Amino acid sequence: MIGFDVKRMFFDTKTVRAKTDKATRRVLSRFGAFVRQTAKRSIRKRKKASQPGRPPSSHVGLLKKFIYFGFDVVRRSVVIGPVRLTQKGRGAAPPALEHGGVVTMRARRRGGKRTRARIRPRPFMGPALEKEKQQLPALWRDSVK
Repeated sequence: MIGFDVKRMFFDTKTVRAKTDKATRRVLSRFGAFVRQTAKRSIRKRKKASQPGRPPSSHVGLLKKFIYFGFDVVRRSVVIGPVRLTQKGRGAAPPALEHGGVVTMRARRRGGKRTRARIRPRPFMGPALEKEKQQLPALWRDSVK
């Protein structure tokens, strides 16, 4: 008679789920790092403004410096993008650069006059995502071990 363990013929749900979760975290974190790097590389440091439709120019360096990614455990996804800046008038800048819009700014001196500026889209996160999206299947290949 041939001896074998019946339990070995079925999936151990906890083990499979744990390995899949670990692989998901690893793959999506790597993907987030790739998109972040591509977005940062697309932003050039220069004094003049970029053309609408092209990635924005970095004058001070804050936009390029504060692009992060993070793995969301609950949703099992990755969030990639610039941190919302808390300085007066600068918090709305990253979304306005990506999608376009109107931003209210205050003059540099205290109590300065408020002005509104219309910003035409200068996408940098969307194109970075599209560029790196083609590498995602290769990252998933053989990831669950």
